[in-house]
Amino acid sequence: MTHEPQLGDVFGEVVRDAFAVHTGVGPRPLVGGRSPRPVIEIIERDDGLINGAPAAHYLAAPQDWPPYDHRAVARVRGATLDVGVGAGRIALLLQEQGVPVTGLDTSAGALAVCRRRGVRDLVHGTVDAHVADGRRYDTFLLLGNNLGLIEGPDRAPAFLAALAALARPGAQVIAQGTDPYGTRDPVHTGYHERNRRQGRLGGQLRLRLRYRELGTPWFDYLVCSVEELATLVDGTAWTLDDVDDRDAPYYLATLRLRRREGPSS
Repeated sequence: MTHEPQLGDVFGEVVRDAFAVHTGVGPRPLVGGRSPRPVIEIIERDDGLINGAPAAHYLAAPQDWPPYDHRAVARVRGATLDVGVGAGRIALLLQEQGVPVTGLDTSAGALAVCRRRGVRDLVHGTVDAHVADGRRYDTFLLLGNNLGLIEGPDRAPAFLAALAALARPGAQVIAQGTDPYGTRDPVHTGYHERNRRQGRLGGQLRLRLRYRELGTPWFDYLVCSVEELATLVDGTAWTLDDVDDRDAPYYLATLRLRRREGPSS
């Protein structure tokens, strides 16, 4: 007999346990009831593919970050919203640098870990809901491959409109993405073709996260080329201003808020 996972805050549980293993403080998942085991986030794709990702990277210190994360942080200016703050690794460094940074996440558990680690300004919710709070920002960060939060062509206009509603004049979005189309793995190329036959972008993933007995609802997460991103941004309040692909297939995309035209005289 098989059972569907219990719905819950999977990411929060993953980050909490990873933090406990990292610090040695708090309840930790154990192997054989004795030794702490690595915390693995399970990613299930809608074609049946299962991947596991070690969760320790959510707590990585700056010296262990990939180069593009440092280049992204160097571009930050002004009041910053870290969208999908996770365990707070980026927000903590920005705080140390004196940057006014707010961390936003839909995971209450992840935000609890952020607080324990010292992130001071946190918001629980989505970018859409945060618009009503009346806060405004100069920089929006979508790091850790969080360009995927755009989800796909249906969601992108509303997501980008919410960021624009939260933006001060001249604001920027710094987003890290991955071009999925360099692979020759038939498991992935076949998935891309399957998506296209269904009218979706090739790298428009349909996923759910699993950890222990918990699972999330199914959701879309976009892995796209720069060309696809440019198409999604076209016609929104943003322009694709710059692409840093020195670490291809990973890239940093910088979007700029279009200048709002005043009334004609």
